[in-house]
Amino acid sequence: MSISENLHVIKDRLPAGVKLVAVSKFHPVEAIRIAYEAGQHIFGESRMQEISQKYPLLPQDIEWHFIGHLQTNKVKSIIPYTHTIHSVDSWKLLSEIEKYASRIGKRIRCLLEIYIAQEDAKYGLSFDECRQLLAGEQWREFNFAYIGGVMGMASNVEDENQIRKEFKSLKLFFDEIKNDYFSDNNDFCEISMGMSGDYKIAIEEGSTMIRVGSSIFGDREY
Repeated sequence: MSISENLHVIKDRLPAGVKLVAVSKFHPVEAIRIAYEAGQHIFGESRMQEISQKYPLLPQDIEWHFIGHLQTNKVKSIIPYTHTIHSVDSWKLLSEIEKYASRIGKRIRCLLEIYIAQEDAKYGLSFDECRQLLAGEQWREFNFAYIGGVMGMASNVEDENQIRKEFKSLKLFFDEIKNDYFSDNNDFCEISMGMSGDYKIAIEEGSTMIRVGSSIFGDREY
């Protein structure tokens, strides 16, 4: 099937309130333009060099999400292009986003990346590390880097019960910190979980935002 056909198949299955981030990393500008013309306006990239090359060549109303691991020394470069950063995994990184976003007067939605997988290779805060970050309350003073939700990646396994359990743990944690820190804050509303292989389970467990690449664009072009 074509990119536009793939998109419509996925979008037709999405419940109301679940957003689709089309993961366009390693895919060419032409492929993104086809998806855009088919009605997809949210795209996810994971490398600063790639998003800076694509940004000027594509429509300016695209909502760019940064979904990869983000080093603090790259923050300054991606801020001008980025609407949402899914991978905030430290206080230091959140502070850097605030610093550079404030310089250009741009609000950036930040999702706290939570480590939910039973694998060593994933980044993210543990539940306790995230509780400690929020308990410090300093984030409340930020005007530009605002916490808009959480993100997590399940283990890359065949066991659907394990995947479901991991997604369920993130939804429960979201509910906990929503109640404790964001009960009166409508900005804190997103649970970014679910990719091409597991997004159906993620939606069943409460995801509000799925990140899908290969099911839309096919295999990556490295």
